[in-house]
Amino acid sequence: MKEFTPAPDSASIVSVTDRVKPVTLGMGVTWVHFLGPRAAFVGGEENVAFVDAKGEISTVAVHSGGILSTASDGKRLIMGGDDGKVVSLDAKGEVTLLATDPKRRWIDAVALHPDGAFAWSAGKVATVKSGKGEEKSLEVPSTVGGLAFAPKGLRLAIAHYNGATLWFPNMEGSAEFLPWAGSHLGVTFSPDNKFLVTTMHESALHGWRLADNRHMRMTGYPSRVRSMSWSAGGKGLATSGADTVIIWPFASKDGPMGKEPAMLAPLQARVSVVACHPKNDLLAAGYSDGTVLMVRLEDGAEILVRRNGTPPVAAIAWNAKGTLLAFADENGDGGLLEL
Repeated sequence: MKEFTPAPDSASIVSVTDRVKPVTLGMGVTWVHFLGPRAAFVGGEENVAFVDAKGEISTVAVHSGGILSTASDGKRLIMGGDDGKVVSLDAKGEVTLLATDPKRRWIDAVALHPDGAFAWSAGKVATVKSGKGEEKSLEVPSTVGGLAFAPKGLRLAIAHYNGATLWFPNMEGSAEFLPWAGSHLGVTFSPDNKFLVTTMHESALHGWRLADNRHMRMTGYPSRVRSMSWSAGGKGLATSGADTVIIWPFASKDGPMGKEPAMLAPLQARVSVVACHPKNDLLAAGYSDGTVLMVRLEDGAEILVRRNGTPPVAAIAWNAKGTLLAFADENGDGGLLEL
């Protein structure tokens, strides 16, 4: 195993694990995001737990049932629940009701746009509400699997059965269907707005080059891909789903077509969640045996953040500056690491 030290004091690997501040949340965790200086651990039911750099925990009730979807821009956290509600949570811990589905259907997916717009889905219907409060909806062929806003312009990608739909909510008749057989469960735009990638129910990703809608097949996973993260600058897409971190190359105009992915940080366990550093060519990965590693993309050098021996790591995230790493396993035991 190649080793590296991210801290300037040239601390050893053992000291890095010792510098992790333990966090015990007492609830199952499904996501983590940073809101301002605090980590916001999203529970599977009802609550979000804020944890500050000192490890102090405060819990906020956000839904009256299960939390099914989240999105964050670092300033607020948007969530959808099985109570049919879309709510936001800000860095002060204030909860705001944004929308309620009239039929109280589950809010399966949410997305957040930098200009204040947000989107959510219930069944086959995706809805966008602009920063000015204008609301528009689109029905797609089947239940929505995932939502993502393009990095430029108000354009929404909607993943569903047999493909994805691209939609400009402010333009009539602008919905464009991108076909590919199978069930598409998650979706992401590349940071340069040139590619669209979906996770599938099958053990694969699928992508389209948006200039000409050319297909990109990304297969070979032993299990479903549940976590994706773009590297700083968008040159690579890191994914879970194997016993190594799989990173697909997107630096050229053809993306990963005709190229092999990089395979980093192999373990005798599956990668369950990945998070690329926001500024440097570095990522953090959580595994099914509870291990957390930081990995340098250039050469695959690793540093141990957390040893194995717990349930699978369910959530991992960096703060906007890349100075804090937060993670938690499925039982809500995790930690904060300040670099």
